[in-house]
Amino acid sequence: MSDEILKLSMLQLDALREIGNVGAGNSATALSQIINRKIDMTVPKIAILPLGEVPDVVGGPDAMVAGVYLRVFGPAPSSILFLLPRDSAFYLVDMLMGREQGHTTSLNSMDESALMEIGNILAGAYLNALSHFTSLTLLPSIPALAMDMAGAILSVILIQLGQMGDHALVIETEFTTESDGVKGHFFLIPDPGSLNTILAAIGVKE
Repeated sequence: MSDEILKLSMLQLDALREIGNVGAGNSATALSQIINRKIDMTVPKIAILPLGEVPDVVGGPDAMVAGVYLRVFGPAPSSILFLLPRDSAFYLVDMLMGREQGHTTSLNSMDESALMEIGNILAGAYLNALSHFTSLTLLPSIPALAMDMAGAILSVILIQLGQMGDHALVIETEFTTESDGVKGHFFLIPDPGSLNTILAAIGVKE
């Protein structure tokens, strides 16, 4: 796994970035329809890093974040982790629930459901984009949500993953509305062999 994911060529990264852009566009359309408000989503950067460095991307292991986690089933099994800084999670909840910005300071069960739905929409959008480019059928599990320190969330996920993946493909995702923007991070963590399956299906080789 380490070797295959660290040896990606620029062409392969460009192909994965294009999938990320299509997924972001699909997500923006879906979220815009839910809240009846224009949302733009962009993918400013894409990178590959060891799982142990994932918390650093969102402010360090002690940073409070909302994490949505899903498993991906199909010919390229993977895991998906969507991490949002706590304030960004509150912002999105207020947006989804039609509240004044700054209203949410903690999450109730309805808010948690809203965040999981965002994770569901994002995962579905990216998986649809992947399926479009690869013709692979990839299905997400029901999402799980945690609000905790980034390091604690990652520790739980690492225990669940075991030896299934040790690097993550990071797709930085930026949400922008007419008045404001928030930044989240979408991590695709392929099981061993899954990235090769995806790249072979895209038809992009080193």
